[in-house]
Amino acid sequence: MRHRVGGRKLGRTTSHKDAMLRNMVTSFLKFEKIETTDIKAKELRRVAEKMITLAKRGGLHARRQAAAVIQDKDVVKKLFDEIGARFADRQGGYTRIVKTSFRVGDSAPMAIIELVTRPAGKKEKKETKAKKEGKTPAAPKAKKEPKAKKEAKPKAAKAEKEVKSKKAAPKAVAKKKAAKDEKE
Repeated sequence: MRHRVGGRKLGRTTSHKDAMLRNMVTSFLKFEKIETTDIKAKELRRVAEKMITLAKRGGLHARRQAAAVIQDKDVVKKLFDEIGARFADRQGGYTRIVKTSFRVGDSAPMAIIELVTRPAGKKEKKETKAKKEGKTPAAPKAKKEPKAKKEAKPKAAKAEKEVKSKKAAPKAVAKKKAAKDEKE
């Protein structure tokens, strides 16, 4: 019986699954956003939220517990110095999982897992500076093209598509067309 045995097996041995989750939580805390399969993201969330809770607690014992899971000393330092402080007032729910698409090779559902409060990017900082000054950033002006050029582009595109379709036609179709032309 599997009483009180939580988590998914993920089609791996226990040691392989644990090693994979350690690698993933290290990468996740380093970059604060990764893309993986939906099921792996849900398992990663369990481990990552425990690490953030340890960082909020602080102390040497919590740091050693986190270092036993996270494989990079710099990531442990970032976790306790930056991420733990960022979530000090939050009671839980430090991560967000957003489903994206399906993987090309095997159609596995993919998802992006990220920290809920990520630091603002460079673009957002520039916009806030402009708002503080009371200025709005100027939009780039669109170049106007003559109508003759606009009309010429679709015709050229159609001609290119026809040439490509003729090149891509199978030999059997080409033979049938040749046979019809000979009969006529």
